[in-house]
Amino acid sequence: MINALRQIFEWIREDHATYPVRFYLEVTAWAVSIGCSLTMALTVPNPPLAMLYPIWIGGCCIYAWAAWTRRSFGMLANYCLLVTIDSVALLRLWAHA
Repeated sequence: MINALRQIFEWIREDHATYPVRFYLEVTAWAVSIGCSLTMALTVPNPPLAMLYPIWIGGCCIYAWAAWTRRSFGMLANYCLLVTIDSVALLRLWAHA
């Protein structure tokens, strides 16, 4: 268990050393996704979607860029699809407001 944790922290250190901008942007995107999820959970049944969607979409765009720089097709495809789906949902929300 300790060896596994040591390897994880070494991987994090190497990731930071390799591309610090990507590292900090991914940490920011992670904080955004946690913040949006907590806001959604705490405000159910009436979450502030008009505020959350743009923030969430921004975080997904950061993740998509990070996936591109890592050359990770699966993650890039996932985040591009999420940006598309949530952008359509945001436009529909604005149209009905």
